[in-house]
Amino acid sequence: MEADAVVVGLGPGGEQVAEDLADAGLEVVGIEAELVGGECPYWGCIPSKMMVRASDLLAEGTRIPGMAGVSTVTPDWSPVARRIRDEATDTWDDRVAVTRFEDKGGHFVRGWGRLSGPASVSVGGESFTARRALVLATGQRAFVPPLFAGAPHWTNRDAVAAESVPSSLLVIGGGAIGLEIGQAMARFGSQVTIVEAAERLVVPEEPEASALITEVLRREGVDVRTGAAVERVERWGDTGAAVHLADGTVARGERMLVATGRRSDLASLGIGILGLDEGARAIPVDGRMRVAPGVWAVGDVTGHGAFTHMAVYQARLCVADILGGPGPDADYRAVPRVTFTDPEIGSVGLTEAEARGQGGGDVTVWHERIEESARGWIHRAEGFVKLVGRDGALVGATSMGPAGGEVLGLLALAVHARVPVETLRSMIFAYPTFHRAVDSALWSRPSSAAKIAGA
Repeated sequence: MEADAVVVGLGPGGEQVAEDLADAGLEVVGIEAELVGGECPYWGCIPSKMMVRASDLLAEGTRIPGMAGVSTVTPDWSPVARRIRDEATDTWDDRVAVTRFEDKGGHFVRGWGRLSGPASVSVGGESFTARRALVLATGQRAFVPPLFAGAPHWTNRDAVAAESVPSSLLVIGGGAIGLEIGQAMARFGSQVTIVEAAERLVVPEEPEASALITEVLRREGVDVRTGAAVERVERWGDTGAAVHLADGTVARGERMLVATGRRSDLASLGIGILGLDEGARAIPVDGRMRVAPGVWAVGDVTGHGAFTHMAVYQARLCVADILGGPGPDADYRAVPRVTFTDPEIGSVGLTEAEARGQGGGDVTVWHERIEESARGWIHRAEGFVKLVGRDGALVGATSMGPAGGEVLGLLALAVHARVPVETLRSMIFAYPTFHRAVDSALWSRPSSAAKIAGA
């Protein structure tokens, strides 16, 4: 079969490309082995945040004493599992998404696609050739290191689909997925242990964020072990695992969640036929998502951030290029990300260490604690705003606290638009709000400032 466009992988990015090209009148073949929509609606963004939302409600209930009366909170996981199953995932059924694509004129193919030529894809015994555009959007999957693969374990998908909370949960990995699921299940009564090989949690974030979330988790009863080298792993009971650490201690859980990152399987996709390295972590693309003549790639496989918002951003650039439309090249200076713990960690652009490590320019850092803002004091909240400037403009920022990801919006705009610090200082910030802490940070005395070597 020939078509104008063949899209391999219908996660957030691939689905966007396929539907937009179909809307533009192209004949489109969309190939997906799992569920149309990908990780985000069925296991990632939506259902996991239902878990987070439910656990945050429990935490809010415990904060009533001393502020609004008395409270007794009794966790019940069944409403969470029911919402995920019935409202978010249709019990992991993608018929609605498939129908939406087909109603636009697309031809849907269920199966694993593998490149069979520079513009062709084979699925089972069928072959599909793109006359105009071949788009690769096969995403990433949870990576389970061999050390853990031999013991019973969950990935994020298993945790999200759980019908009950285990009595104890051993989380391997202190990144966003491990912390979000770990904190949520701890609030629902699971005894949670988090094991992280690095010296601190959420390594990509500012050290202040790592320190605060570690303090919060420990206060909530989570056993956090950082700088923990794993020597061996063994089965524990019928479903659990025991991890033996280099310091001689052992961490155990009725369930073990392995949250050690995600990887693309480029070898199974067969990108070697395009002259690319199948052992690479990502497919190289230019600013318009081009891989080779007639071939584009979007989303996680490009290595520019495993975020739904990144995949959709790249999809729009890809579609514009395929259709011959104008537009700027991809700009990754202001990529926002949020870890939906409580408190939330929202960040954009460069961290302080990254800004100083790049060389060139004056780097200045401003800092304000949420507790010292009026809204933070009212809520008895914790967190901070940290701003990283270079040569008078913001190049990075972190907003940690209640609605940290929402406060991040104005900071992402400032980094993206290269807004001068003096312009931000001239703004009127509503009072009392959480984002007012940004104003306070801007007018605070810089907590650190240094001339970068090589400037």
